[in-house]
Amino acid sequence: MSVLSFFSTSDGQRIAYRYDGQPGKPVLVLSNSIATTLHMWDGQVQALARHFHVLRYDARGHGASDAPAGPYDLERLGRDVLELLDTLGVGRAHFLGLSLGGIVGQWLGVHAPDRIDRLVLSNTSPYLGPADQWGALIDSVLRAPDLSQAAEMFMGNWFPPQLRRDTPELVERFRAMVMHTPAQGLAGNFGAVRDTDLRAVLGRISRPTLVIAGRDDTVTLASHGEQIAAAVPGAGLVMLQAVHMPNVEVAEEFLQAVLAFLAESPNGG
Repeated sequence: MSVLSFFSTSDGQRIAYRYDGQPGKPVLVLSNSIATTLHMWDGQVQALARHFHVLRYDARGHGASDAPAGPYDLERLGRDVLELLDTLGVGRAHFLGLSLGGIVGQWLGVHAPDRIDRLVLSNTSPYLGPADQWGALIDSVLRAPDLSQAAEMFMGNWFPPQLRRDTPELVERFRAMVMHTPAQGLAGNFGAVRDTDLRAVLGRISRPTLVIAGRDDTVTLASHGEQIAAAVPGAGLVMLQAVHMPNVEVAEEFLQAVLAFLAESPNGG
């Protein structure tokens, strides 16, 4: 069983990561959504580890990773991934990111294509403006006594009412991830999203790309996924009947889509 490990970034921050699966298999990096941890992928790791050496990490500001004062910027979040790969001696990897993780994946596809084999961008967007809404969110997070109000917002944005009603224990695991996120880290990542606009550069992504979107996603709309797929040359698009967390809500369909796409690669395991 793998254990949590840490490395230090070039700006002196400690980032938590863990490997699952057998060394020697192709590396697949999983990147978490905002306000979660690497444990958002717990339901997929066993199946993915049959084919890949699965590398998960807590994005800065989340989980066991350091949460320096923000705002963060997308380039820094992308360089955290590149420095993690450098630390582990991984030249090239598949990358699967959801929401914020998918924004990081877009940056990597544009700026570090030599490090990416195949790219999966799930429930994400190249731009989530206007900036004013993020300023209000940042202020509310930093002023609040705890993240309970933010947790309620995220649960409503991530999961449909039926899932929240029928699987409360699963939802509570995600609520706990939000509640344990450092407010400074959440605000810092909100700042990175606020300042991101990748719409003009998506056409520079040259790696094979799969976009996954949720028909009922109210955060990163289905149209945002369609926008990415239309802009990235040769990208595929899978539209799932889900809200914002298809890896949880429609786990089997999500996993099938990811594995089918990654298996197309000669290094797909």
